[in-house]
Amino acid sequence: MSDTNGPSEAVTATDSTTTEQTHFGFKQVDKTQKASLVANVFDSVAAKYDVMNDLMSMGIHRLWKRYTIDCSGVRTGHKVLDIAGGTGDLTAKFSRMVGPTGSVTLADINLSMLKVGRDKLRDQGLVSNIDYVQADAEALPFPDNSFDVVTMAFGLRNVTEKQNALNSIHRVLKPGGRLLVLEFSKPASEHLSKIYDMYSFHILPKMGQLVANDEESYRYLAESIRMHPDQETLKGMFEQAGFEQCTYTNLTGGIVALHRGYKF
Repeated sequence: MSDTNGPSEAVTATDSTTTEQTHFGFKQVDKTQKASLVANVFDSVAAKYDVMNDLMSMGIHRLWKRYTIDCSGVRTGHKVLDIAGGTGDLTAKFSRMVGPTGSVTLADINLSMLKVGRDKLRDQGLVSNIDYVQADAEALPFPDNSFDVVTMAFGLRNVTEKQNALNSIHRVLKPGGRLLVLEFSKPASEHLSKIYDMYSFHILPKMGQLVANDEESYRYLAESIRMHPDQETLKGMFEQAGFEQCTYTNLTGGIVALHRGYKF
């Protein structure tokens, strides 16, 4: 399995000009290009996103999200921010949990995903307490101390500067608020890693081609998982952003981990 602790960015010099680079899957690209490259991926997969999630995970993603919701502590009257909320799986549940006195903001940097989420939630009759905001996780357009709970499911690995995103989330959380990040991570056993690699690089892209007519985007998604910080590294990034009582729980053998941190 690829080293998840490998360098996420590098500095290269061409003549007298220094260009900062980062990873886009296994490729190195200019930092200024990554957001648009990721946007192209999600523009391509938005229409089939929910179908592919069910197929890729054999439905297990619903259990991962259910566990995240159970750990959220969301209750009536809370203000919740669902960053990279995509098609709104978490937002839908939170909308019902916070009730008419609370609110949920579904935020996503990708307009295509945001539109799919909005249409899906409106079809479910969820209208009154949900706001939709196109927003960059690295520079959230909300006042300080705005939200009781912030969640981010399967979005952090696509952010160019993950530490900036965690810093921004910490700023908009209220004192006493909590952050939950559900993300693909590093399997706990070498045997599971080998099976997961075979699935990710041989089966997943072909599935993307057959269902979404897009092999390349799903190859990127597999690569982006391998380049994402492992559990302990991400926990350290939480702490660097100012979060306390930081913990994580491995799910499905560490293929996915739920990270939690609190702002005090």
